[in-house]
Formats: sequence, C-alpha cells, structure tokens
Amino acid sequence: MMQKTKRKHPLLRNLIIDLVCTGIALVVFALFHHVLPRQQQSMGIVIANPYQTETNDSGAGLPQPEDGLLIAAAGASDSPSDGMLLARGGWSGGKSGKGGNGMNSKGGSALTDGDAASDAPAADDTPLSEKFADRYTDEVVITDSSYSSPDISITVTEETAADGRITYYLADIYVRDIACFQSALARNTYGSGYRDSITDMAALNDALLAINGDYYGNTNEGVVIRNGVIYRANRTTCDVCVLYYDGTMRVMPGNAFTVEDAIADGAWQAWTFGPALLDTDGSALAAFASTGRIISANPRTAIGYYEPGHYCMIVVDGRGESAGISLPELSQLFYDLGCAAAYNLDGGNSSIMVWQDAVINAPSGGGRESSDALLIAEVNDHE
Repeated sequence: MMQKTKRKHPLLRNLIIDLVCTGIALVVFALFHHVLPRQQQSMGIVIANPYQTETNDSGAGLPQPEDGLLIAAAGASDSPSDGMLLARGGWSGGKSGKGGNGMNSKGGSALTDGDAASDAPAADDTPLSEKFADRYTDEVVITDSSYSSPDISITVTEETAADGRITYYLADIYVRDIACFQSALARNTYGSGYRDSITDMAALNDALLAINGDYYGNTNEGVVIRNGVIYRANRTTCDVCVLYYDGTMRVMPGNAFTVEDAIADGAWQAWTFGPALLDTDGSALAAFASTGRIISANPRTAIGYYEPGHYCMIVVDGRGESAGISLPELSQLFYDLGCAAAYNLDGGNSSIMVWQDAVINAPSGGGRESSDALLIAEVNDHE
C-alpha cells in the first residue's frame, strides 16, 4: 500500500505544476495583449479644415502626429502617397468587428444600409462664428452651473426622470469655433492599454467640461478620428458618429463610413461605439440590434446634436440610487430634448462627467479610467 501511494504523488505534483504553468502563461498573454500599454500604428492622415480663414484658424495649436500625411479636404487634388490605402467601399483594412448584425463588444447598430445617405452633410451657409451670438459674452463669466466667453457657452444641470428613479447630468453646449470641441487620448498616445482618469485628461487639456469617450483602446475595431487626425478605419458592425469641421454631426452605419468621404467632407472627430439613438429623421428608436445587457438600464454617456454649433452631453448614473437608463428611454430623452441626432458612448463604470475640474456625477463602482475623453476647451486666450 505504501508503494502504491508513492506512485500517485509524482502524478499529482506534475498536474499541479502543469496548472500553475498554464495559469502563468494565461496571465502573461493577458498582460501583453490587453493590459500592458502598446503603441499602435496610426494611419496618420491629418485632415485640413476646409473652412479655415485668416480670422478662424480652427485646429491651430492642437496636437498632431509628427509625420502625419496632410490631406486637404473638400476637393483636394493631391493623392495620398504610395502605400497609403484609401479604399473605396469604406475600409483601410484591418481586423473585422466581432459578431454580426450589429451584435458585438460595443453598442451595436440601430441603423440599416438604407439609413446612410451617400451625400455630404447638409451645408449650413451661416458660419459658426456668426451663429448664436446672444449665447456668448464679451468676457469670461463663470457660475457654479455655467460658463460663457466669446467662443463658448455651457450650462450644466442635474435632472431626474422616471419619477425620480433616474438621475442624469445635462450639459447644453454652444461653440463658436469647432476646435473647442476636442478629444483627448490617455497619456497623449494612440494605442491599446493606455488609460487615464477623465479628470486627469481634462486637467491636462485645460478642459471646462469632459466626458468619457468610446474607449477605442479596448478593441482594434472601427473608426478613430481625433482632432482632425485619422488614426484608424477598420471594419465595424457598430454605428459610427462623425463630427465635421463645419459643426455638423452625422451618425451612420459602420459600413457606410469611407476614409475618402471623411477627408472630402472635412471630418474633425469620429467615434465607434453606438448605437445611434435617433433615426435619420430625428425620431426616437424603439428597437436596437444589441444584446439585452446593452439595451437594459445602465449608466450611460451620450452626445446629442441640435444643429452646427449646438450640442449636448449627457451622463446618466446607474446601479445605485439612480436606476440607470435603457437605450429606448435614452433615445426618447434625446428626442424630447429636440436633438436631430444622438449617439451612445461607452457606459457602465466608464460614465463620468467632469465640470470645472470636478467629477459631478456618481460613477458606478467609483468609475474607471479610459483611453479617451471628449472635451470642451478654449482655444483662444480671453482675459
């Protein structure tokens, strides 16, 4: 009996060693592929502002890739250099999005191919510099819930819905210069694994208002345009939201996005998460091609568009005293606000709003760091 017992010990020991080695290998794999920061290759295409004039130098002074390829928007005649692929049909290559029919790791799609107009965004003949003149002030005026200057007007309010079960924070935003509507990358670096708090990204960029973005660094999927630079344009089944230099905002199915259109139309920002929260007519949506977990009540971050120069940002608290909000309820909220378009960003523990250097909502789980943020910041000095 003693000899039989001794024979089992080496087998058990070897089994334990194999399990430990497998565990270590999985941890190392996770670190290198999901945790440790890794810079990624960027397309590095810098889109010129087709509306720039001597008195309106939108985008001046914002960070750009050192070796970015400058592409003039709106009728540029120069072609990209050899090796820079601008594929018709929407994609520059790269990995396909997960899943199909809009059901993937992000918010999915609420639009169909028929919802994507092939034309450029509708032109608005009124320059941003001349719109909403009564919203701006000659000098900087700051209160606990508002900020105004010659270029920006922001009003932030705490609101409730569903008989007080839902708490959300609404920022009503006007900008005279689209360069005031910025994005920030964690550690000012494009890649995976780079994360910062929204508060830190706001402080480093002198932002008046900041919310979390689409957490682009959590996947290789989709479109990433930040401050006029195309970093990535990979396949996605998600809806894509594009903000243009002229102040228009458009939400489209992922397969409707093309790099050529982005350059020609003057894209300033683009995010990949979704879904769209209003249809192309600005009506509320009741059905979403997303998972039940995504559709159900959760903390949310979303942006809304009224018309060029006028936007809103919403952060909804959840999983606590506030119940969170479902996608159909969020869609109805943006419809009731009168938005023409609206777009869902990363939510859950990511949902954070920073106003005047402080987090003003109650993030689920204390919040978490993200790879990017949306910011409203001054681009001109005002006394």
